[in-house]
Amino acid sequence: MKLNTWLEADARWSAWLNLTERPGPLRRAAGILAHSGDSWFWGLGLLLVWLLGERYWKSWAVLLVAAIGLTAGLVMLIKLLVRRRRPEGDWGAIYRRTDPHSFPSGHAARAALLAALVAGWGPGWLAPIMIVWAPLVILARVAMGLHYLSDVIAGAALGLLVGLGMLLALA
Repeated sequence: MKLNTWLEADARWSAWLNLTERPGPLRRAAGILAHSGDSWFWGLGLLLVWLLGERYWKSWAVLLVAAIGLTAGLVMLIKLLVRRRRPEGDWGAIYRRTDPHSFPSGHAARAALLAALVAGWGPGWLAPIMIVWAPLVILARVAMGLHYLSDVIAGAALGLLVGLGMLLALA
């Protein structure tokens, strides 16, 4: 399959998943989920865990922040090399202004990374929540028109690879 044919199919599938022009509860939920993977949100949450937690939780928070930082660096490097423009749209202006490139999705990478690490390091009660949350965030990024389907697939694969690598390295 030629690259242009593949990119056209990717754009069609992504447009089919797009909810930005369909008002209602599904669109609202997708908007919330799309934002729930924001790095500032996770940075602030992990800072609170570090500030308020006992020794174990402080170490856990530091490891997650380090993993997020490593993943973000890899995402940015790939984005600078590929330079794929985001899909056209109005929703998510802050993302469009601060990062005009879409491949790979940093949110998808972060969501998959966090789900993998929480599944491996715990806590056990949080793992099922993260395993459900991550794919919803990943799909929400396409649904809100910020990414093509291939962007989030590549981002999720990168996040899983980094997560599994860290789990194996620190086992």
